[in-house]
Amino acid sequence: MQNQATTNAKESMKKSVQVYQHEIGNVRAGKANASILNPVKVNYYGAPTPLNQMASVTIPEARVLMVSPYDKSSLGDIEKAILASDLGLNPANDGDVIRLVIPQLTGERRQELAKEVGKIAEQGKVAIRNIRRDAMEDVKKQQKNSDITEDDLRSLEKDIQKLTDDAIKEIEEASDAKSAEITEG
Repeated sequence: MQNQATTNAKESMKKSVQVYQHEIGNVRAGKANASILNPVKVNYYGAPTPLNQMASVTIPEARVLMVSPYDKSSLGDIEKAILASDLGLNPANDGDVIRLVIPQLTGERRQELAKEVGKIAEQGKVAIRNIRRDAMEDVKKQQKNSDITEDDLRSLEKDIQKLTDDAIKEIEEASDAKSAEITEG
């Protein structure tokens, strides 16, 4: 049975999973990944502008990012923004493009990053459980107000629990994949 509470819960859980996937995409794994530059904002004509709107980011080698600005005059600003960001990357500016070499991770750093991915995963799961709690309260109110029957309530609770289990499973799979990517190097 489909109900507004389950529809809302499904949409909210989907968004939570997407936010989680975006968060772990920003965790550096020792390999070149263009998404690590997503938080970089460049001061372009006085306005903070996302780097991905000012330049194309390519991956010519496994551990190298190449930033090619659309406007060559912004090269210096892009370099400053990358240095100012807390990414720990040293840009190499050759006048046309900026090359960023991703440093090899130490074993200790890999463990720290894997723990960070685990923490982010737990936050994602908590968000999913909060959505489940709100949806369960909503269907219980509907049953109390005689909008749905007790049988409908049980059916909706099962549906909400299945949505929750599926979303948590998706988060765990993404977390396991990212942890494996980090630890394997």
